[in-house]
Amino acid sequence: MTPGDNGASTPEDDDPFGYLYADGQARGAQPPSGSGGYGYPHQVSRVRSVGERTYGGQQQAPQSQYGGQTIPQQPGAGYGQQPNAAYQAPETFPGGAETTRAPMPPAGRGRGPNTKGLLIGAVAVVAAVVIGISFAMINGNSDDNKASSDVSTSPTQSESASPSPSSTSSVSASGELPTIDAKALRLDGGANLASDVKGAQAEGGIYVTNLNQTGAGVTWTVNGIPSDGTYTVFAHYSAAGEDQSMTLTINGKTFGSKVNLGNFAHAADGDFAKGWTKTYSWPTLNKGTNTISISCQDGDKCNVLLDQLWLKKGQVKE
Repeated sequence: MTPGDNGASTPEDDDPFGYLYADGQARGAQPPSGSGGYGYPHQVSRVRSVGERTYGGQQQAPQSQYGGQTIPQQPGAGYGQQPNAAYQAPETFPGGAETTRAPMPPAGRGRGPNTKGLLIGAVAVVAAVVIGISFAMINGNSDDNKASSDVSTSPTQSESASPSPSSTSSVSASGELPTIDAKALRLDGGANLASDVKGAQAEGGIYVTNLNQTGAGVTWTVNGIPSDGTYTVFAHYSAAGEDQSMTLTINGKTFGSKVNLGNFAHAADGDFAKGWTKTYSWPTLNKGTNTISISCQDGDKCNVLLDQLWLKKGQVKE
C-alpha cells in the first residue's frame, strides 16, 4: 500500500474489473478465481445470502424488527429459500399488538335495518290515532244526543221567537179558505211562542204569548182571495178574568172596530187553561193577496193567548 493510497479496503472501492487496469494490477488485482473472489487482496466477497454480512470474521444472523422487538431469522434462509419456521402472526410475539377480530356474519344473513320494529311502531301510532278519533266521535254523538234530549220541543212562556217566514197562506184549489197556526204566524213587537198552558187547538198546543205590550202582535198574509167582499176572520184565544180587545189591521189600514177578545169562557183571573174560546170580525178583503194583523196598540187590553186564525167568506159566526 503506497502513501496516500488506502487500497480497495471497502466494498465501495472494490472494482470487480480492476485487474484490467494498470493501477489495479499494481495493487495486485487478479482475475476471478473459482472461489468467487475478484482478485484484490483482502477483497470483500459479494456472493452471500440476502441479509447476511460478515464483519470482523463473524457472521451476523439476519434480524428483523416488528412491534419494537428484534426477531432473529432462521439461518440459511437466503434469497429465494423458504424459512424453516412457520409463519406466526404478529400478535403472537411478546409485545405485539393485540388484535380483536369481529366474527363475520354468515353469508346471506347480514343484519340490515330493523324494518320490523319500524313497521310495528307505525302500526301502533295509526291504531292510537284511530282509537282517539273513534272515542271523540262517540263522545260527540253522545253529547249531541244528550243535548237533544235536554232541549224541549215545546216553547215556554219566557221563550222569544222570530217572525215566521211561513206566515203566508193560500186559498186551496177547491176554493176553501185557509187556516193558520200560531207557529206559522209572523210575530212582531216582542211576541213569543209557548206551549205550557194546555187547551190550545193549534198543532203541538203552541200559542202566541207576551202580547200585552204596545206594538206586540201577529201578521198573516193570505193569497188567492177569490173576490172583493166581506169575509169573517176567526181567532181562537184564551182570556182569563177581565175582557180584552186588540186592534185589527187589514192591508195596512186599521179596521173600524176592535177585535172583541172577551172572557166568554168565564175563566178566573190567571186561569188561562179554562179561558180558551173564539171570536170573529167582519172586515172587507180584496181579490188576490191581503195582509191581516192583530196587534196591541194604545188603549188596547192585550192579556191573551192566541193560537189560531182562519177565514170564511161572508159574515158568519160559525
